[in-house]
Amino acid sequence: MSNGSRSTILLPVFVPAAIIMILLVVGTSIDPEAAGELFSDVLSFTTETFGWFYMLAVALFLLFITTLAFSSYGSIKLGPDHAEAEYQFGEWFAMLFSAGYGIALLFFGVAEPVLHFASPPMSDPQTIEAAKEAMQIAYFHWGFHIWAIYGVVGLSLAYFSFRHGLPLSMRSTLYPLIGDKIHGPIGHTVDVFAILGTLFGIATSLGLSVSQINAGLNYLLPDLIPVNTSVQVIAIVLITAAALVSVLAGMDKGVKRLSILNMVLATALMIFVFVVGPTIFILNAFMENTGSYLGNIVERTFSLQAYQLSDWISNWTLFIFAWTIAWAPFVGLFIAKISRGRTIREFVLGVMLVPTFFTFFWFAVFGDTALHMIMIDGYESLITDVQNNQAIALFKLLENLPFTQFVSTLTVLLIITFFVTSSDSGSLVIDSLAAGGRSDTPWWQRTFWVVTEGAVASVLLLAGGLTALQTAAIVSALPFAVIMLISMFGMWRALRIEGHRNQSLGNNNRLPPHLLKSSAWRDRIDYITNQPTRDKVLGYIKEVVMPSMEEVSKKFAETGWLPKVTYDDVNNRAVLELGRGEDVEFWYEVRLSEHDAPDYYTEAGVDSLPQEHHYRAEVYLRRGGQTYDLYGYQPESVINDIIDQFEKYLHFLNVSPDSLPWRMAEHDDDLTLEQGSTFDK
Repeated sequence: MSNGSRSTILLPVFVPAAIIMILLVVGTSIDPEAAGELFSDVLSFTTETFGWFYMLAVALFLLFITTLAFSSYGSIKLGPDHAEAEYQFGEWFAMLFSAGYGIALLFFGVAEPVLHFASPPMSDPQTIEAAKEAMQIAYFHWGFHIWAIYGVVGLSLAYFSFRHGLPLSMRSTLYPLIGDKIHGPIGHTVDVFAILGTLFGIATSLGLSVSQINAGLNYLLPDLIPVNTSVQVIAIVLITAAALVSVLAGMDKGVKRLSILNMVLATALMIFVFVVGPTIFILNAFMENTGSYLGNIVERTFSLQAYQLSDWISNWTLFIFAWTIAWAPFVGLFIAKISRGRTIREFVLGVMLVPTFFTFFWFAVFGDTALHMIMIDGYESLITDVQNNQAIALFKLLENLPFTQFVSTLTVLLIITFFVTSSDSGSLVIDSLAAGGRSDTPWWQRTFWVVTEGAVASVLLLAGGLTALQTAAIVSALPFAVIMLISMFGMWRALRIEGHRNQSLGNNNRLPPHLLKSSAWRDRIDYITNQPTRDKVLGYIKEVVMPSMEEVSKKFAETGWLPKVTYDDVNNRAVLELGRGEDVEFWYEVRLSEHDAPDYYTEAGVDSLPQEHHYRAEVYLRRGGQTYDLYGYQPESVINDIIDQFEKYLHFLNVSPDSLPWRMAEHDDDLTLEQGSTFDK
């Protein structure tokens, strides 16, 4: 939702990030040649000195997120206990895949296997062993490790924001370690690094995209469109304008629709190549390559080619992993935005397995088709074409398949839509980071970041092409990798505390205590089969629950607690807050909830017509809905339920000496109300 034209900028974050970007753009524009040399020197130093750190960090990310998925913490929801997923799985996957690395697959799907086949790091060039190694490397570069990087950031952000009411910003992942200091200089610095990493990661992707768009247009219109930097900068300008339109349209209207279009086009292209290409060979290779990847994943994870004097590892593995880390604030925050309501296990399995095996099949279809053309069909000139210009690789492959012109045109369109999707979703993420995690930013702020992305990508292309883009991505990834490791530790600590809380505060569905007597079985059947109307439940909350809360609050006030009882007419809920000082520590509410009634329920006095809905007086705590109905409880029983929950809360604090004072965001007192719910507003 837009906030009109009123600024939501967080100045301590926006100003440093904007100054650094302006200095970069201006300085590089003044002397592109000197800037290009500097970028090259910095790239060599970073990869040679910190290559081991990148590889170790990525290994830890994969181990951490895999462990979470299969641990007892996997059932914890990214949001209140009662939250439901905001997007259907197909929409969710389309958006996270389009934001993740759709551009990279189009660029490297043919180019990387061919280049590794021609110049493998370990095998003899252009042999069967080289072909196997080429595919294993491609799988390793774009498999589980990539999505583990994205997953760690996205999971941490979603957990702390949706579960604990902290801002949807990188600073929130450090809350278990530094507490409220996340709102000070440390938190500002973390978000500045996140913005810079995101910006340079997106700029790298945009640079790859426009070089491939330029190559495709030159292939389709060789007499009209040359391959040069000027054409690429013009492409950035035009497609940035399209991204701006999508950004201003918002998440659901713009980003989601473009993402679904991307998936449809990408899947159609992949199926086409699979059908008209060497289908059986692709299937056989896919199975063999997947097995080889899984069998060698540990060795490759820790391989840095320490005994070889080669810059291969720097140009490929370290670049791809560092680029992904730089890109991770954007993709992670974007995935977090669309993952509210999913469990940790659903999140990890969805983010890790589905995109990874889609990627494996993509490389099998395009990479193995290219290798088949070279090794079996004798199309050896493809190697030279790709070595001369990686961006032309996909179009040279399509040249040897039916309907070349039509499919190549479709491919250029697909690259453009991926470009627009990356730019618009990246702009929304950077804009949110610069506003302290807010999403209701004005149109002019979003416009600023869209334009800035295009400007940075254009300037880096002019300064040194892909080398400058690689340098920016790898260098900006270094500090952010440290931040990711710290946030990973913080989340583990928070989850341990959550485990203590769940043990202390566990609940079961229950009946009103007066119905549990053996002589009350007739009343118990009446209670179970009776479906009260909305007015009856509302009356119960106002006439029984509210007076009970007011009564028990008097006693709490005598013991030094600060009680507050309120009734919310908008959401039809009674709320009791108990606090000390300014912090709300205990929250108990009873809320009217509406549910679709089963057909076998009828509303009394309406000629036995089916009742469309039934209503409950459900109990909610700070961590979400407790799934039991309070309707029918006598005043004494309501008071005892409040005391029971309060006692469990105190027990949780006692058994968790390192527990954290999770606080709800001051601007979101109704965090537990999920979007799209049927609560009566």
